[in-house]
Amino acid sequence: MSTAAQLADPAADLAAQVSQLYLLAFGSNMRVAGIGRPRDVICAAISDLEDLGLHFLAISPIIQTKPVGPSLRCYANCAAVVETVRIPPSLLLLTKAVEEGLGRKRRGEAWRARTLDIDIVLWNGGIFAIEDISIPHPRYREREFVLGPARAIAPDWKDPLTGLSLAHLFARLTRPRPVTR
Repeated sequence: MSTAAQLADPAADLAAQVSQLYLLAFGSNMRVAGIGRPRDVICAAISDLEDLGLHFLAISPIIQTKPVGPSLRCYANCAAVVETVRIPPSLLLLTKAVEEGLGRKRRGEAWRARTLDIDIVLWNGGIFAIEDISIPHPRYREREFVLGPARAIAPDWKDPLTGLSLAHLFARLTRPRPVTR
């Protein structure tokens, strides 16, 4: 299977000039020296991505959420709809570069504290999968901290696998469930 680095060709993306829309999810639960608390890290990431040519069409409010997994610190989370000429592998390389530029160290540990996580959740091109990226994001339908902010800015965006809108997926995820005995 191919990797983003093998397929990314930013020069060809720019030459093609075909706009792509993406839904990105941002999360942070660590301070960064010189930047500040997690919500400031997310704002810095958005600013960096704008400086690198992404056009932000909508940005959700930043919310605070409880951690998933072993991390103990609360997260700051938000979502954004962006427009760019970059294809998914090129956008992945760009988001990873921004994460690293803001202090992210990849140690192969899932659900640990991190300075920044940027996920490509959805793409107007539908489904995309290579070795290091899957769109739609495989677990976003189970994550209120992704669906809540995403629904706030793109409630009618449909999941290409289920055909359900973000508003519908959020309602399914958060609906009250009967208590089992």
